[in-house]
Amino acid sequence: MRQIVLDTETTGLEATRGHRIIEIGCVELLNRRASGRHFHRYLNPEREVEAGAQAIHGLALADLADKPRFAEIAAEFADFITGAELIIHNAAFDVGFLDAEFARLEGTAPLRIGTLCQVLDTLALARELHPGQRNNLDALAKRYGIDNSHRELHGALLDARILADVYLAMTGGQNKLALDDASQRAAARRSGAPAEAAAPVLALRVLEASAAERAAHEQLQELLHTESQGRCLWRRP
Repeated sequence: MRQIVLDTETTGLEATRGHRIIEIGCVELLNRRASGRHFHRYLNPEREVEAGAQAIHGLALADLADKPRFAEIAAEFADFITGAELIIHNAAFDVGFLDAEFARLEGTAPLRIGTLCQVLDTLALARELHPGQRNNLDALAKRYGIDNSHRELHGALLDARILADVYLAMTGGQNKLALDDASQRAAARRSGAPAEAAAPVLALRVLEASAAERAAHEQLQELLHTESQGRCLWRRP
């Protein structure tokens, strides 16, 4: 299973008013493990960045003047995500901007994210799991014990990595974006650092009830059955 965790930064909040993407960050997961591959580009939006957006990500047009336009990286980006499941927090926002960028391309049939891959919205998932609670990325990172203390400003690749950790924790699997144990040991050998010792496999200890405990349990069940006038479901034939 191939999944791409994606985040963008933009010049403003509304793609329909001509705002543009200035940063794309993607992290690849293969079978719920980080593959080590990512896609990260800063983009020249060819327009000013709104003050409110700049306060969030810290990027102004002057910082992006020498970066490529979306048209220059569109094919590479499309190749990276095609066929994967995109994992996005508040997916409607990012997908709306990406579709708008694809629609601006000249000389090609307009692409849409929905034709390239499936999309999973982690905001919708979080609202199902935690109704009535704050479910932005910061709140979810805190709830699931994901360290984002190094995040002073928003950045697409950094936020994609945090979202990957949050998604894996929310869906009940691996809760940190890390290499598997074998890869960690191989990396340690290459670097000359000592690898962590593998945790010993311990036999599960099974305790069985004694005859006296079983008899006491049966006696309690009979008492409950009598007091409820035969309405105990676990004693019905």
